Amino acid sequence: MLAIKNVTMYTITDGVKTGNLIVDDTGRILDLGDVPIPEGAEVIDGTGKILVPGLIDAHGHAGVYEEAVGWEGSDGNEAVDPITPQLRAMDGLNPHDEGIKEALAAGVTTMCILPGSANVIGGQGVIIHTYGSTVEEMVIGEGGLKVAFGENPKRVYSGQKKSPSTRMATAALLREQLVKAANYLAKQERGQSEPEKAPERDLKLEAIARVLKKEIPLRAHAHRADDIMTALRIADEFGADIIIEHCTEGHKIAAELGRRGVRAVVGPTMTSRTKVEVRERSYSTLKTLWENGVEIAITMDHPVIHVQYLTISTALAVKAGLPKEEALKAITINPARILGIDDRYGSLEKGKFADMALWNGDPLDIMSRVEQVFIHGRLVYKA
Repeated sequence: MLAIKNVTMYTITDGVKTGNLIVDDTGRILDLGDVPIPEGAEVIDGTGKILVPGLIDAHGHAGVYEEAVGWEGSDGNEAVDPITPQLRAMDGLNPHDEGIKEALAAGVTTMCILPGSANVIGGQGVIIHTYGSTVEEMVIGEGGLKVAFGENPKRVYSGQKKSPSTRMATAALLREQLVKAANYLAKQERGQSEPEKAPERDLKLEAIARVLKKEIPLRAHAHRADDIMTALRIADEFGADIIIEHCTEGHKIAAELGRRGVRAVVGPTMTSRTKVEVRERSYSTLKTLWENGVEIAITMDHPVIHVQYLTISTALAVKAGLPKEEALKAITINPARILGIDDRYGSLEKGKFADMALWNGDPLDIMSRVEQVFIHGRLVYKA
């Protein structure tokens, strides 16, 4: 049993509390606030410190785009076929990547690792803890099926003299695959009563069929407003759950996104305008989306911008007008909700796992640093 005493706690879902936080032997939060410390508990003095839930980046490529490795560690895009739903990020993930280690040291305890955006359908993501020796030890859950709209797929495949070379073709290819998956499901159902008519296993269609069955969402790379609307249009047609990734021009259609109850993982904003699709990137987009009721999470799109700078990017969002409380939610409980893990992670609450970081000051102050990080109540990093 662990107790952190005399600490200021940013619970995220229940305001700021002071007192003690108790972790039971299963790694879950037993109690917090003005509560007694159980006899025999290991005690950490949190006087003058701030305890925050482990930060969550809902969109990154750590471990599949390894740092300081180059071609050997570039495993995020199988850019020879625009349709690769059978690929899984976890099969290309190196848990010993330096980026993952530095994420942990910055208080980021959870990331969703996705394939890249070269393909119309890039593959399946995985949600991981940023600590562990093997992928199996790190995995929390599934991250959805990555799809991409806009410039990336058409740039990659027009260069190979293949389709798609236009936005029309990107949308058409995705629709074709969703229809094939629907037909595959129908044949499987027919095969239950007539085994001789059951289709042979098809890993591509199995992955897409899981979207149609709402087992996993589409994770749709879309910067421009028109690409965002195309993604939503296709999701509507097939009854698929969808999360918009990047959402750079979301401010242009914020009211529509809010009306639809869209979830958006926004960023990376702390970067230059590297291509035409991000020419309108601005921290004010986060504020506009929030004002219109869009559930937002902030991403660094690691390694585009290193995930260790997540709190700095969040502070810049506050500077641009996003309320501090909402900004903190955008790197804790909101990405947990978007990823479907908010019953266990994303806030300091009774019954949730004790993924948390002890800071020597406000986490949105650039001068503050992480002193200790815990995953399931276990100390996994000490400065």
